[in-house]
Amino acid sequence: MSSHVERFAPSPTGSLHLGHAYSALLAHDAARKAGGRFLLRIEDIDTVRSRADYEAAIYDDLAWLGLSWEEPVLRQSARFEAYRAVIEQFIERGLLYPCTCTRKQIAAAMSAPQEGSAGPGVYPGTCRGRSFADAGGDYALRLDMRKALVSLGGAGVVKKLHFKEIGRGPGREKGKIALDMAALIDGVGDIVLARKDVPASYHLSVVLDDAFQQVSHVTRGQDLFEATPIHRVLQALTGRPTPIYRHHDLIRDEDGKRLAKRDDARSIATLRMEGAAPDDIRAMVGLAG
Repeated sequence: MSSHVERFAPSPTGSLHLGHAYSALLAHDAARKAGGRFLLRIEDIDTVRSRADYEAAIYDDLAWLGLSWEEPVLRQSARFEAYRAVIEQFIERGLLYPCTCTRKQIAAAMSAPQEGSAGPGVYPGTCRGRSFADAGGDYALRLDMRKALVSLGGAGVVKKLHFKEIGRGPGREKGKIALDMAALIDGVGDIVLARKDVPASYHLSVVLDDAFQQVSHVTRGQDLFEATPIHRVLQALTGRPTPIYRHHDLIRDEDGKRLAKRDDARSIATLRMEGAAPDDIRAMVGLAG
């Protein structure tokens, strides 16, 4: 069998819609065409919003679409210890710091102009340098982006980090895409990698899970293109491999807005109840024929 491995990784926090169907079908079709493997991963790290009935509906909708996947299905809730182990390693390396800022405090800090501060909407580093002894027990863990990049060898090494795009980004980016160190520090900043109630952020869990499942190709929407440089840095920091990325156009409504789980009229379940067939869904997302 081919080493080509694709995955579809929905969160069981709502109903699948046409956008989900597009990603799943693209990944499934690519794996089958390459003689590879197609995996389903349930990203239920948000234990508050995840629901068993939504998870059951995901399996039902995907099977109805004609997709098949390997068993057992990996669930993020079974991977918490693996996430914590990497978090502990990052703490030992001095790459994480505790952030006790509330959202209101962060918003206020961002609104105050400061010389040398990060770009608009980027965490200004208020807690950077804070010790764990002074943080108390309620804090988020942030990655010191500048320190993380320096740990990889500085600007000379970071500029050599890249990923391969075989789809296209929002600006039609394609091919070998190099990371920009300044953009990561000033435009992305010190991202949260864990919270008290969540053992790992999306960014960290997806990197670790893709490596664990030996995913070779990541198919996902263009809305996640800007997350890819973050994932590439985390791959370098943890020694994980870098998959090939295929970012695709988003399925939008009549007003040009991308679909969300609240768009029940375009959910797979609603379309099924209205009499749609799997081929109709393929046609709706431009995959007919």
